[in-house]
Amino acid sequence: MEYDKILKELEEMRDEKFRLFNERIVNVPSGTSLGVRIPLLRAYARALVRRSDFSWEELDLFPDTYLEIRMLKCLCTGYAKLSYPELKERIRKCVPVIDGWAVCDVFCSTLKEIKKHREEYRSELEGFVAEGSEFSQRFAYVLMLGCYMEREYLPFMFGLLDRAQTQYYYTKMGAAWLLAEVLVHFYEEGVAYLRGGGLSTEAKNKAIVKACESFRLNITQKNFLKSLKK
Repeated sequence: MEYDKILKELEEMRDEKFRLFNERIVNVPSGTSLGVRIPLLRAYARALVRRSDFSWEELDLFPDTYLEIRMLKCLCTGYAKLSYPELKERIRKCVPVIDGWAVCDVFCSTLKEIKKHREEYRSELEGFVAEGSEFSQRFAYVLMLGCYMEREYLPFMFGLLDRAQTQYYYTKMGAAWLLAEVLVHFYEEGVAYLRGGGLSTEAKNKAIVKACESFRLNITQKNFLKSLKK
């Protein structure tokens, strides 16, 4: 599984118009992506982990120059047939690769297996939040969106939101997104957190704005949320 061959296969799927558009959206330097659309990259990752020449050791050594390579490392982790301990270790290797919202959010969307191990994985999320880096924290908050949005996990989520380093833009937006979804799913508990939780005021305000964009809240709820903005 040679890097040059993988790169060539990815380049065969490139879309130049998409590359120019997507580099602005995901905020990466010009020329540091190939322009492979996400559905194609997902399909490629699914096929790659089934190939006889697939190797984690070789994949880990691939340079992270291109956006698609960073995403590929994460997608392969999400799509491979791994035991829980193996998956946990692979995620630990992938989180340092995350350097933008796109890699983070695409990765989190593939990790549905974590739902089966939510109790065990709580300590991992606590560790990523404790790291205090922009994307280790965003990873934790975005993963909780898909895997922990149940009432029993609200105290856990609120505790991690209290520790959000919202001086970092993508941490702030990830935390706000998580709180907005709490407001949509568990309105009363979310309001109580808005009033007393430790998340920064700016992030709470962002959460209110995002929650008010949802059709799942009624106009009375939205007006009340707006009254809580500071």
